[in-house]
Amino acid sequence: MKMKKSQLIEKLVLEMDDFVDETSAKQKTEIARETVNLFFNSIKDALKDGDRVEIRGFGSFSTKQYEEYVGRNPKTGEKVKVRPKRLPVFRPGRELRDMVNTI
Repeated sequence: MKMKKSQLIEKLVLEMDDFVDETSAKQKTEIARETVNLFFNSIKDALKDGDRVEIRGFGSFSTKQYEEYVGRNPKTGEKVKVRPKRLPVFRPGRELRDMVNTI
């Protein structure tokens, strides 16, 4: 099963029902949406700035720098110059790896 961002928001709204009674369903959904967006945007902003994000028990996000190199176009076999780039990398923490590998 895939979990989409909207499903994560719905799950957070359900969890909010346990401790917030006075707020309407629409307000809870908006709070959950803003919370999830804040979380992901904070990670994106940190990676954009070259920082590393570590969430204990879950994993860490960082970027990896790739230098310029000459590659090949798979269709034509022609040599292609690939520009230098930074790519995001996720490395799972030990607790997450152990949980996933538990059978």
